[in-house]
Amino acid sequence: MLNRIHHTAILCSDYEKSKAFYTTILGLEIIQETYRKERQSYKLDLSLNGEYVIELFSFPSPPKRVSRPEATGLRHIAFEVDDLDSFIDKLKKSNIIAEPIRIDEITGKRFTFIFDPDNLPVELYEK
Repeated sequence: MLNRIHHTAILCSDYEKSKAFYTTILGLEIIQETYRKERQSYKLDLSLNGEYVIELFSFPSPPKRVSRPEATGLRHIAFEVDDLDSFIDKLKKSNIIAEPIRIDEITGKRFTFIFDPDNLPVELYEK
């Protein structure tokens, strides 16, 4: 029986840029950072409100991710926010521009997308 999603693994092309995006800009907290010399790879475990949510990996010369047009596989990662407008304003200060706000036709909730340094879609969904 499944209990919950344990974490999402993300492979990045520029470790320092992605680390800054997920920690400094989005505000995730570092649980543990490990450099694996034999793989020339970092593994960064990140939490949100004390819950382990993202495993960020770096590897030398990873292939680019197909994102658009829509490709089979993981489509995006989504984070819930209390106030979408204020979070978008915070992101603008870091030169992160959100797509226009949309309304979920099923729930009536507001949401938008931003993109991480590797162009991975990140959804922001208002509570």
